Amino acid sequence: MNKKERKEKVTLYGEGYKLLTEALKEIPEEMWQFKPSPNDWSVHEIIIHLADSEAVAAMEVRMFIAQPGGQVMAYDQDAWANILGYHDQDIDEALQFLKLARSTTDNLLKSIPDKAWEHTVLYPGYDQPYKFDEWLSIYANHIPEHIEQIKDNYEMWKERQ
Repeated sequence: MNKKERKEKVTLYGEGYKLLTEALKEIPEEMWQFKPSPNDWSVHEIIIHLADSEAVAAMEVRMFIAQPGGQVMAYDQDAWANILGYHDQDIDEALQFLKLARSTTDNLLKSIPDKAWEHTVLYPGYDQPYKFDEWLSIYANHIPEHIEQIKDNYEMWKERQ
């Protein structure tokens, strides 16, 4: 990834929380518990997932920068949603956490030297080192992809009304 592409992805990453909160304004809260199917996530679960995922992402970024070559953790997002009782967790707290975690990580990403982008870490299940640019591509698009999922849930909910 070149410097211009990286800057665009860092910008998108930094806008993620704002994009999410703007999208949520269009989604009635009375449908946030709606699950299109038993295996799909509700809007509520998606928001809690985003907060949990951002906690993991924040640690990964710091590993890339401060401990390149180190091991980061993998997690089973579906197990977390089920076992941690995502529907019982507070949405407002999750959104506050997501905002702060993403903001502090965004500030960090904007401050690191270019050389740090060459760092890699070890990721369970990957045969090759996990590249920092790869992480950025995944997390820059993480919230926008879930916004599309939220919009799809809303459309399915409206069809069933």
